[in-house]
Amino acid sequence: MNQQQLHSVLESMRLPNGAYVASTSDDYDYVWIRDVCYAVMPYLNSKCSRYEKAYHALLTLLRKYEWKLDIHTEQKPHYLHEYIHARYTRNLEEIPVEWGHAQNDAIGIMLFGIGQGIQNGKPMLRDKVDHRIVQKLVDYLECLEYWKSPDNGMWEENVELHASSVGACVAGLKAVKTLVNVPSYMIEKGEKALDKLLPCESETKETDLALLSLIYPLNVVSREQAIQIVDRVTDRLERERGVIRYENDVYYNEGSEAEWCFGFPWLGLCYEQLGELDKMSEYWSKTMSITPESGKIPELYIGGTNIPNKNTPLAWSISMAYQLQVRMNEMQENVS
Repeated sequence: MNQQQLHSVLESMRLPNGAYVASTSDDYDYVWIRDVCYAVMPYLNSKCSRYEKAYHALLTLLRKYEWKLDIHTEQKPHYLHEYIHARYTRNLEEIPVEWGHAQNDAIGIMLFGIGQGIQNGKPMLRDKVDHRIVQKLVDYLECLEYWKSPDNGMWEENVELHASSVGACVAGLKAVKTLVNVPSYMIEKGEKALDKLLPCESETKETDLALLSLIYPLNVVSREQAIQIVDRVTDRLERERGVIRYENDVYYNEGSEAEWCFGFPWLGLCYEQLGELDKMSEYWSKTMSITPESGKIPELYIGGTNIPNKNTPLAWSISMAYQLQVRMNEMQENVS
């Protein structure tokens, strides 16, 4: 497996407008804000323009729905459809079906990605309108009082206060605080809420794959908290072909929980962040063991089987493997 192969698979999911579909399957042939942010992470340090163009697509999308931001920077959303939507058509239009759109982590990761891009010298904001949208996203999180706002979370499911959502907002606000006006109390309240929730993901989940985001890419937990998170995830959620999202997950459960492929490279990236390079190598080997020759890494293997589901390839899976491969290559170059 080489980077070029993973890049080619990722390219197959890139749209002319710069955004990415989550997968080419019928179920996932949509643009999710969160998935786009994760899909383009391999390009953060590259000279190509894929990274900023993906964010330009998301900002163009939000310009279209700026009226919604204007309403909900003044009054909290009550119904799920009032939230900034989590997924869109390929043409970046809202989809008029019921969905768990209360996903504060998607807004948080978008702000974080914009801040990261600027820090890396990328032309993230095209004009004053983009700048205004970023400010309104901050104001939206303030109106929501995200630090105590139950949401659908990363997995778009039950509404409760999620550590992964609170942490994404904290990281996002920190990333843009020199760019727009971010009241310091917003970050402080988020950090306090996060400390109170950890090491659990929520009231109903003691551990969850989503918690890895707090280590990589967000880096919003202490080393001690990070070690506690990876220990719990590997002890309780790791399986033969991936990592389950949480215990008793019913999605693609055929007698046992579905095993998510991006769990292996994600753990590898977390271990790299912790400086545990042997563990990073171990999870690269595990990633390779579930990667088909085509490089088209699935979303998951159906619970208790060696059968991938139809969301193959998944952009998020490819991106995580791509990033881990880059780090493995860098480590090997440093050794030689």
